[in-house]
Amino acid sequence: MPALGPPDTARWAAHCGLPLPADRHDVVAATARHIHSVVSVLRELDFGDVPPAAAYRADGAHQEEEPLHAAL
Repeated sequence: MPALGPPDTARWAAHCGLPLPADRHDVVAATARHIHSVVSVLRELDFGDVPPAAAYRADGAHQEEEPLHAAL
């Protein structure tokens, strides 16, 4: 994907209904480029056998042998 410049950023923001003041174009373009670089790295990761986030519980209960139940 080509680099997203300030004019492109302003055009896409306006297209989404978020017109940007001219003094924000550079900052928003830099932020969009940074987010794109982070997402590009994440796409290269191999998560293998990592369960989806819906199966994770911070209290460690996901490590027990009981079946997972969907929240309704």
